[in-house]
Order: sequence, then structure tokens, then C-alpha cells
Amino acid sequence: MVRLTLLTLVFSVALAAQLSPLDAPKAADPPTVAPPSNALDKSDLEYYVRHLYVYGPQISIDIPDFKDSVLPGLLETTISASFDQQMREHTFYATADGQHLIEGAVYEIAANPFKKVNERINTMAAPAFGKEGASVVVVAYSDFQCPYCAQEAKLLRNQLQTEYGDRVRVYFRDFPLPVHPWAMDAAIAGRCAYVREPETFWSYHDWIFESQKTITPENFAAKAAQWASENGIDSLAFAQCVGNKETLAQVEESMAEARELGVTSTPTLFVNGRKLAGSQEWPRLKGVIDYELEYQKVTNNAGDNCGCEAEASFPE
Repeated sequence: MVRLTLLTLVFSVALAAQLSPLDAPKAADPPTVAPPSNALDKSDLEYYVRHLYVYGPQISIDIPDFKDSVLPGLLETTISASFDQQMREHTFYATADGQHLIEGAVYEIAANPFKKVNERINTMAAPAFGKEGASVVVVAYSDFQCPYCAQEAKLLRNQLQTEYGDRVRVYFRDFPLPVHPWAMDAAIAGRCAYVREPETFWSYHDWIFESQKTITPENFAAKAAQWASENGIDSLAFAQCVGNKETLAQVEESMAEARELGVTSTPTLFVNGRKLAGSQEWPRLKGVIDYELEYQKVTNNAGDNCGCEAEASFPE
């Protein structure tokens, strides 16, 4: 129980799972002989934040310069805490004298509360189903070897598609976890299929989740090549794409995006920017989607036509 309590203090399960009791966070070295007294001093602020979140020396802290915020009289900075490719961000507001800190989000009442999240998600060149331009968008960050993702995939492909049809558009984004030995190869193969025959991606998606229990690191390449041949894809070119990891950069771009959004596990869904981590029961997911459909009738500030901009990375 002591170990579990300690590990949960470190900012993600994925991070904490890699620490032993002997790696327990230790107090950071004090910035000066005196205790921290000024939030505008980066050394003081780092010392304060490490204590606040029990961030030991194994966690890197980056503190950009403070800048003027949208709130009169307050300065703003977003601190990044990172460890082993996992990252968490904390936005702080400080008074001009550096004596007080406020942590949290500032919302513009006339804008969608998830606008910043939506602007970070790049759905260009991502596999999708549902009508383009739908007022509700579901973005799924998934891992082809994750059993919970297989359950979520059935929910999205069956119940969601049947219930909402063209009213909801679903995008797929890769987030293969390092604990799954063939998940990265599967993600690369999925992108290889999409680059060559975009309409076959969802066939691959459904097939690999259904075949999950029969796939191993040793037989994955052969099974994937057989799937390609059965679905009208040049199996030789497909195998070469997978073997040479030709789409690795696209998978890594999706993974980096997920980390920036605070994704640490799969499946993780974003419904018009609202984060839903872990497997979702249909009543909960349906409730969120129904609420968004009604909300967008009034606001029209999310979905495929949210006006968000993101740099596109198209396959060649």
C-alpha cells in the first residue's frame, strides 16, 4: 500500500510503473540557503513545483519565461514535467511581485472550452469514417495489441456508427505502447495500408483487432502480408513498406501529438476535444455525444468545421 501510494504521486501510471521503491522521489536541492520566496525566479519556482507534485530528480522540469497573460495584472508560464517520453504540463499565473501563484485554465466564454485541444489534434491524412463536416468528431488514440482497444473498436464501429451514422465523424490515431511487442509493427502496417489503399484501412483495423489473440511478434509479418493479399493490396510492396518501416515517421508524429495532449494509456478518446481516458461504457459515451450534438446546434464551434488549424503531414 505504501508503494502504491507513492507511485500514484508521480504524474502518470506509465511513469510510475517504471520506478521501484528504491527510486522513490527525493527532495530537490534547494535553490538557495533560504526557502523559495519568488515565483518569478526559475530556481525558486522549480523547487516549489517539485515539492508540490513530488517530482524527484529523475523528472525533468522545463520552465519558459513568464509572459503577459490575458488576465490583467498576471503573468503566465506553462511548465513541462517529463520522464521517459511521458509529459505533463502545468500552466501557472503569477502576480507581478512573484508572491502568489494560480494554477489552472483560463476560458474565453465566447469560445469552445476545448479549443486549444482541438487545435493540437491533427486529423489531416488520418483514417476516418462518418461524414466529413460532422458537428461532432471523435478522435481515438489506440494500440492494435491492446485488448481494451479491441473492445472500444467494436463499440465505435458498431454501436456508434449504427446510432449516429453521418452525424459523427471518427478519426483513428496511433499510440502503440512499448509494453506490447508487436503493436508498433501493427501501427506501421496500418499506415502502410492507408497510404496505398486508404479505403482498406478500416478493413485492416477490424481484422487486426479480431485476430489479436492469434498474432505474435513472430507471425505478425506473415499474417499481415496474407491480409494484404486477400484485400487486393500488392503484398510484396506492403511487406516492403512494413519491413522498412516506411511509415514510422507518421506513427511517431501521432504518438508525439498524443503525449502533448496528456495521453498516457489506451484507449483514449477525444469527443470534440473532451478527453475520455480508458474504456468507455456505451451509455457514458452516448451521453457525451448527445450533449455535444445539441450544444453544437447553438454554438457551431467544434467538430470538423471548428475552424481549427494544424500543420498537415501528408503521405507521399
